[in-house]
Amino acid sequence: MAFVCLAAGCLYNFLISTTFGYTLSSDTKIEGYPPQDFEIVDPGYLGYLYLQWQPPLSLDNFKECTVEYELKYRNIGSETWTTIITKNLHYKDGFDLNKAVEAKIRTLLPRQCTNGSEVQSSWAETTYWISPQGIPETKVQDMDCVYYNWQYLLCSWKPGIGVLLDTNYNLFYWYEGLDRALQCVDYIKADGQNIGCRFPYLESSDYKDFYICVNGSSEDEPIRSSYFIFQLQNIVKPLPPGYLTLTRESLYEVQLKWSIPFGPIPARCFIYEIEIIEDDTTLVTITVENETYTLKTTNETRQLCFLVRSKVNMYCSDDGIWSEWSDKQCWEGEDLLKKALLLFLVPLGFISIFVVFITGLLLNKPNTSLEMVRCVTL
Repeated sequence: MAFVCLAAGCLYNFLISTTFGYTLSSDTKIEGYPPQDFEIVDPGYLGYLYLQWQPPLSLDNFKECTVEYELKYRNIGSETWTTIITKNLHYKDGFDLNKAVEAKIRTLLPRQCTNGSEVQSSWAETTYWISPQGIPETKVQDMDCVYYNWQYLLCSWKPGIGVLLDTNYNLFYWYEGLDRALQCVDYIKADGQNIGCRFPYLESSDYKDFYICVNGSSEDEPIRSSYFIFQLQNIVKPLPPGYLTLTRESLYEVQLKWSIPFGPIPARCFIYEIEIIEDDTTLVTITVENETYTLKTTNETRQLCFLVRSKVNMYCSDDGIWSEWSDKQCWEGEDLLKKALLLFLVPLGFISIFVVFITGLLLNKPNTSLEMVRCVTL
């Protein structure tokens, strides 16, 4: 039996050494044939690239083994690699095409197929970049995109530095679900130049990468293209809250209330910031998750005002843009005191009248009974 096991181990060593070109010993890391035809393919999706390859040579002896591949990739200049272990012969991901892309891949064989030893091939490497045209100063400046109220996307930019008056820019966009990159059809213009884009309704575009390219043209000089990647839910700017009210809860407490902003954003997705102003002095700015806040006050307050703005919270996005501030809602200190007095004196008056009425009934009840007895005696 020992001879049979030894022979089996020798057979594994022979197959591995034949396939990868190295002698194998227990717990030895082996290098051999990497995957073939490793390349990065650009399908025209403005940064969403395909990485694809073919199996290494001479794997016929390991048809019953699951071959895996270790893939690493990054934009050149990035300090970290993204690492993927896969059994497939392709992988897709998004990249910043303002920079070159580099990737490398190697073959992995599991220990159960290699007599308990780790087998790794050498790396196959490839790069991809778009040859830049024009100097960097010619590309658009101050690109800014806002997804208003989770409904309407608008992007704006400034022309490149020192570009000629005949320079114009065009915007293209793509996200997963579109079969091709689309060009903006509703440009914002200034002095005949495109300086922004109003997007149409973007169906099923949330929580996925959104790719934009802004390129340009001029008769006298080439214009540098710019590439951008973001997710729409992270650039939402909601409407401000509405229907602000102040209600005196007690002599020393005021409740601030408002309604959620109008639109498609669920109530659970909001966070609010309150600015409280007392006697023309900003007391504090507070962040809350609900549409109410109870504020402690004093009888010396002459005027109390507050404003509210909204933002999409961390449960629905990774980032967001604060809305504009709501209209200011104020109460004068005298009004506060009057309402506080009414709040307590009116109920107290009703209670006093009720007590007097009941007391009167109780006091008159014995006299009424005595009169009835006298009538019966007569």
